[in-house]
Amino acid sequence: MYCSKCGASVADGIAFCSACGQPMVGFSVGQAAAATPSATPAQPGGTVYAPPAQAGWQAPAARPVAYAGFWLRFVALIIDGLLLYFVGMILFLPFAASMGMGMRGMMTGRPPDAQALFPMIHAMLRLALLRTVLHWLYYSLLESSAWQGTLGKKALGLEVTDLEGNRISFGRATGRFFAKFISTIILFIGYIMAGFTEKKQALHDILAGTLVIRKL
Repeated sequence: MYCSKCGASVADGIAFCSACGQPMVGFSVGQAAAATPSATPAQPGGTVYAPPAQAGWQAPAARPVAYAGFWLRFVALIIDGLLLYFVGMILFLPFAASMGMGMRGMMTGRPPDAQALFPMIHAMLRLALLRTVLHWLYYSLLESSAWQGTLGKKALGLEVTDLEGNRISFGRATGRFFAKFISTIILFIGYIMAGFTEKKQALHDILAGTLVIRKL
């Protein structure tokens, strides 16, 4: 059998000419589709013909970003701190009231006894624990969510990502949160590192493998 377009010899049962891709005479559309499921005729040498890209189509441009510096992150931290302060005042008011009663008793000059002191210490410990849980859930849930940042960060256009710019998991966000304790106990030097490291990473970012970026 010979191709009607280029005259090349084609074996019987072949749907397309191997030289020019011309459909062979005698094959219906259904037969050609069954013979070539990919609908992409082969070219000489075994290469597959790929149709040219549609005119006017362009790949989506990458979103420009930059690393968030120390002062932007500091302002976001203040915003988050104020929000958590007011929420904590509402949630933990009963504990604060019981602690206040114990403190007023001590300020009157009466020597503290075990019956008054131990409940006050117990209330302080519970208050500290609940405050830590509140902060942990606030930072970890929001930074691992689709927002990729707390309310303070979102207000300034900041996002927390991994080193490849992807959304982080809840586990990584949790590790980042508790790594902040290390940044704090070394006289806040871990936070200050965000001002002079190459990718504007604080110590807890380096430990957790995260970045804080801002949209341009």
